[in-house]
Amino acid sequence: MTAEPPFRVLVCGTNFGRFYAEAARQRPGYTLAGILSRGSAASRSYAESLGVPHYSDVDDLPADIDAACVAVSSSISGGQGTELAKALMDRGIHVLQEHPVHLTELTDCLKHARRRGVQYRINTHYPHVAPVRAFTEAARKLTALQEPLFVDAATPVHLMHPLVDILGRALGSLRPWRFADPAPLPTEIGPQPFRSLQGVFGGVPLTLRVHHQLDPSDRDNHALHWHRISIGTQGGVLSLADTHGPVLWSPRLHIGRDADRRFVLDGPGTGSLGLGTTAVVGTTGTFRTLFTDLWPQAIGSALDGLREAAEQGGDALRAGQYDLAVCRIWSDLAARLGPPEIVRPPAPRPLPASDMFPGPGRAPADPQPGSGPVRSEAVAVFVPSAVSAPPGDSAPYTPSAEFFDLVAAEHTATASAPAVAALLADADLGAGPVVDIGAGTGLVTEAVARARPDVEILACEPAVGMRAVLTSRVFSDPDLRSRVTITADAAPDLELPDRVSAVLLCGVLGHLDASQRTRLWRRLRQRLAPGGLVVVELMGFDAPLTLPATRLATTAAGRQRYEWTFSGTPDAAEDGVMRLNSTWRVYRDGDSAVVREVHDSYRWAPFGLKDVAAESGMTVRPLPTRAGAPPLAVLTNAPDPAPATTVSVLVSPVTDR
Repeated sequence: MTAEPPFRVLVCGTNFGRFYAEAARQRPGYTLAGILSRGSAASRSYAESLGVPHYSDVDDLPADIDAACVAVSSSISGGQGTELAKALMDRGIHVLQEHPVHLTELTDCLKHARRRGVQYRINTHYPHVAPVRAFTEAARKLTALQEPLFVDAATPVHLMHPLVDILGRALGSLRPWRFADPAPLPTEIGPQPFRSLQGVFGGVPLTLRVHHQLDPSDRDNHALHWHRISIGTQGGVLSLADTHGPVLWSPRLHIGRDADRRFVLDGPGTGSLGLGTTAVVGTTGTFRTLFTDLWPQAIGSALDGLREAAEQGGDALRAGQYDLAVCRIWSDLAARLGPPEIVRPPAPRPLPASDMFPGPGRAPADPQPGSGPVRSEAVAVFVPSAVSAPPGDSAPYTPSAEFFDLVAAEHTATASAPAVAALLADADLGAGPVVDIGAGTGLVTEAVARARPDVEILACEPAVGMRAVLTSRVFSDPDLRSRVTITADAAPDLELPDRVSAVLLCGVLGHLDASQRTRLWRRLRQRLAPGGLVVVELMGFDAPLTLPATRLATTAAGRQRYEWTFSGTPDAAEDGVMRLNSTWRVYRDGDSAVVREVHDSYRWAPFGLKDVAAESGMTVRPLPTRAGAPPLAVLTNAPDPAPATTVSVLVSPVTDR
C-alpha cells in the first residue's frame, strides 16, 4: 500500500508565521514547502535555518504547494493579508488565514474560494489551544446534563473575535444572540480599563467584560489578561482560568437543613459535602512551552480542518457560514463598544507565583472529576516520606501506612510519576542501579520501572508499614520482582552500591538535620556516576508556619468512609523545624461515629531550592509541570543549565509514594 503523500504547506510571514512553520514541521502528514515574505534578511535567514526555500513573490511559487498559511495582517490591522490570500487562491492553493479579518473581507474570501474551487478557512487559533479545547469539550458535556444558567466572560479587545468562537463551541450554538450597549462611564470616576455589557449568547444570559485598551504596536504584551470564561449550571461552575489553562470545576455548594433550619452536616444525604470545593483539570506549562508546543499544536489542529475540507471538496462559502456568524457577532460587539482607548504603557515586570505564595499555596490540585475515589478538600496537601527514623515499628508512617496510597496515588499519577519518568526516559542509566531512598509504598519506584524496563532499582524504606505495601507491590508484579531490591535502610547512612546512575529523594531531605544532609550529599557525590541523576522532592514552603487542622480528603471503600485531617506547627523545641500531624478517621457508611482513629506525626525542616543548591553545590534549572502541582527543578553539576542527563532535582510538597 502506497503511503499518502504529505500535505505541502507554505507559510506566509515570519512573525507569528514561525508558529505555523513549526506546526507544519512537527505535525505528522505535513511538510513545510517554503516561506513567503517580503524578503528581509531575517526572513531569508529563517528559511535557510529551516532548510526550505524562500519566496518573495506569489508568481515564483512552485505548482506542488497544497496549502498556504497566511500569518500576515489583514486590512483591519493595516496589512495586505487578504489580498495575499486571494492571490494564493488564484493559483489553486487552499488558504488558512490568521484572524482578525473584517466581515466584508471574510465574505469576499469565501466567495473567492468558491469561484476558484479551493478551500478557505479563518483561523481564530485559540479555540484549538489544548486547554481551551478541554474547556469546550467539558462545557458540551455539562450543558448536555444541565441547562446553562449564565456565561461570564472576559477578554482583551484584540482577542474578542476568538472569544466569540470559543463561546460558540462551548455552548454548541451561537443563536439566539443579542446584546445591550455598554453602560456609559461616569466622567468623575476617571479612566477605566474595562467595559462591560450584558446580552444573550446561544440563548444563555451573558456578561462580557472587555479590556478596552490597546497598544496598536504591541497588542499581546499589554493585555491585562487573556480569555477567562465561566459557565454556570445548577450543579456547579465550569471555568477556564486562562486561555492556556487550567480548567476548573467548582461544584455547587448546597447544605441541607433540618426542621429547625440548622445545617445538616452528617448522615444520609450529606455525600456531596465530600466533594472537592474546586478541582483543577489539565495542565499548564511555561510561556516557553506555550510557544514551542501549545501554539504549534493548536495550529496543527486548524491545519487538519483545512486539509479535511480540501480532501472532501465542497462549497467553501457554504462551509464558512459558522465563521461568518462568529465574525458578524464580533462586529456587533465591536461596534457597540466603540474604538478602544489607545495606550502605550511601559514594559511590565511579570511576577512568579513565589513572590506571592512562598508557602503552602504552591500545592497539588484536587483530583480530576471522575479520576478516582479520593476527593481533595483543601489546596495544600503535605505528605513527606519517612526516611530519618531507624527501621522498626517506631518509624514514622507505619501507623498510617495503610492509608498512604489513598492520598499519594493521585498526585503521583498526575504530577510526580510523569515528571520523573520523562526525566529518566532518555537518561544514561547504564552505570549502576537507580536508588529510591524513602521509597514509601513504591508508587514512584513502579513508575520508574515502567519508564525504564532496562534498569535495576534499589528501593530503600525504613518504615515497616510502608515497606510492607512496597513489598506487596513488587512481589505482585513479575517484572518488578525481577528488578527491584527492597531494603530497610534509612538516610543518610544507608548502604549504597559502588556506582549508581540515579537517586530519588522524594519527601526525604526535610526529615534530616543539617549535618545529616551534608553527610548524605557527600556520600551521593562519591557514588553517583558522571552525568547521574538525583531527584529531590521538598515541601511547598521554606520556613516554619502554622497549618491549621484541615480535612484534606475523604473517600469510601465498601461500607466504610475514610477522612484525612492534616495540621502543622513550628516545633517549640527546635528552631527552623515543624511538626506535621496526620489523622485518619474511619466511619461506617451513613454513621457519624468513628470506628477507628489513627494518628501520625513527623519532624520536617522546611527549606527551599536555594538551600538545596547551596548544600549540594549544584545548579538549579526549573522544569515544567502540571497546573497546581509543586514546582519542579533540575540540579546539575554543570555551572550552566544542562540537559536532563545530568544531576536533577524535582521539588514537591507532596510525596509521590
